[in-house]
Amino acid sequence: MPHHTDTLSIEVIAPGQYRLDPTRSRVHYTGKHMFGLGTVHATFSVQEGELRIDEQVAASQVTVVVAAASFASGNAKRDKDVRAASLLDVDRYPTITFASDAMQTTSDGLLVHGTVTTHGHTVPVDVRIDRVTHEGNGIRVHGRAEQLDRTAFGITGSRGMVGRYLDLEVDAFAPAG
Repeated sequence: MPHHTDTLSIEVIAPGQYRLDPTRSRVHYTGKHMFGLGTVHATFSVQEGELRIDEQVAASQVTVVVAAASFASGNAKRDKDVRAASLLDVDRYPTITFASDAMQTTSDGLLVHGTVTTHGHTVPVDVRIDRVTHEGNGIRVHGRAEQLDRTAFGITGSRGMVGRYLDLEVDAFAPAG
């Protein structure tokens, strides 16, 4: 389960291209269900991704591709329902992609402006990066996108049973080189 932290830790990372390690990267999902009475925690697997760190932070770029069918909450029936045509429709839309188009340094981390494309829709999304740290032979990046509206992506099924708004937390590792 992800944990939210208010601790800001942004280490200086050498400019260059970093490819995400899918085995050491995850996207954590949190959303409401049962008319807001319960909270669902789940994960998505990162299929691939790339960080291009520029000497000028604003020129840096991020791309992350998530396997939609990797949604896993620990409840087989729920997972099957979420992957089905009425929600994620993973047969027609197998990936969820984030691509940045701007980045800025703020007092509480890095703000990465971009878009998420899924379910045939592309929607602007901001990801707040609160940790970038050196770890072993690479870097670890942690960030959050909060209060995403699933209906903006055309995912409108199961009203009441599946909450409208969701939070995503990214925990990604990219080896050096």
